[in-house]
Amino acid sequence: MGHVHETSTERRARRTRHKLKLAAPGKLRMSVYRSNLNFAVQIIDDTKGHTLVSASTAEKKLRTGLKTTHGMDAAIAVGKAIAERASKAGITNVYFDRGSYRYTGRIKALADAARESGLKF
Repeated sequence: MGHVHETSTERRARRTRHKLKLAAPGKLRMSVYRSNLNFAVQIIDDTKGHTLVSASTAEKKLRTGLKTTHGMDAAIAVGKAIAERASKAGITNVYFDRGSYRYTGRIKALADAARESGLKF
């Protein structure tokens, strides 16, 4: 059934996203991307295909004061930043799209920081 040249990472992400869409239809999606150097988070309206709010360690504002852009502190900073920006945009409820990443370590720290800063998911 899968796509022709789909990697296992893409398959895991698609499976996660599908389950979440069934559980929370019409809700905004908070998508996380983690690379070896950076973190990026977006809140996406899937009905329109628009990114409403985003935060990343590639931004100079978020990088200042961080030792690295890919560690636990960076994940927490991005989580707080996305929650702050979401509340300014009037967004309170989202669903957390972890993609192909396991919900441990830096991904969990990012989610916990966003929750503590007022984002509900």
